[in-house]
Amino acid sequence: MSDEQIAALSRIADALERLAPRPSPAPQWTAADAFVWEAVQGTLTPLSQVARVPLELLVGIDRQREQLLTNTKRFAIGLPANNALLWGARGTGKSALVKAVHAAVVENTGASVKLVEIHREDISSLGTLLPILGSAPIRSILFCDDLSFDANDAACRPLKTVLEGGIAGRPENVVFYATSNRRHLVARDMSENERSTAIHPDEAVEEKISLSDRFGLWLGFHNVSQQDYLSIVSGYALHFQLGIAPQELERRALEWSMTRGSRSGRVAWQFIEDLAGSLGQRLAVAVVK
Repeated sequence: MSDEQIAALSRIADALERLAPRPSPAPQWTAADAFVWEAVQGTLTPLSQVARVPLELLVGIDRQREQLLTNTKRFAIGLPANNALLWGARGTGKSALVKAVHAAVVENTGASVKLVEIHREDISSLGTLLPILGSAPIRSILFCDDLSFDANDAACRPLKTVLEGGIAGRPENVVFYATSNRRHLVARDMSENERSTAIHPDEAVEEKISLSDRFGLWLGFHNVSQQDYLSIVSGYALHFQLGIAPQELERRALEWSMTRGSRSGRVAWQFIEDLAGSLGQRLAVAVVK
């Protein structure tokens, strides 16, 4: 080849290299205890702060707390552990429990366990994320909040493979926790529609609901009793040292729940925020969900 041809090929190669996407930088696992998966960029963004409450403040869900804590401790020390589905009513502490359990296990065991959040709309990118987590020198709780699927949603297929299936399967150092308002991750009207239009209706519905069966640990959450609601409020008030008499606290808490038409951990926290503001006091931590 002539010098001109070699030079031309070199310019073409340089141009193609500039057009090719750059490989994503390796995650800095020591940067944080929690990360968010950015599917478009293919990167894990460290979170300097996670909005969560201490585990002991989550009242009224004792059985769920102990089961998830036990499962997570086993995972942290390298023992077999189940994927977990936390399902039930809104505002009952599902995602708050996942975050609180993660913090408690890291503190108590000293294990290098990261909480990695993946958004529901990015579930289809699991094939990219899992090799990153599987090859990492840490253990990861892969967490998806408010997981559910609609009709003809192809995103459930890669999740099935992750949970239980495929040749590779789930990496040993990854466990999957999800929260949902639906026990079977699909809407009732979706299941009924599948049953009415499919040639083999039972098989069609079974295919849709089989996803939830792949979670080894199911934890149900329900609206709390009045006693539990008041216990949650009292725990928050004591923790944040809100200056209010117990009788007045109870009266205002019940009045707040009646205006909301429900009692839950979320309603209790919203009341505490309003109460702290009315008392001119600041809250030490931010809490969501």
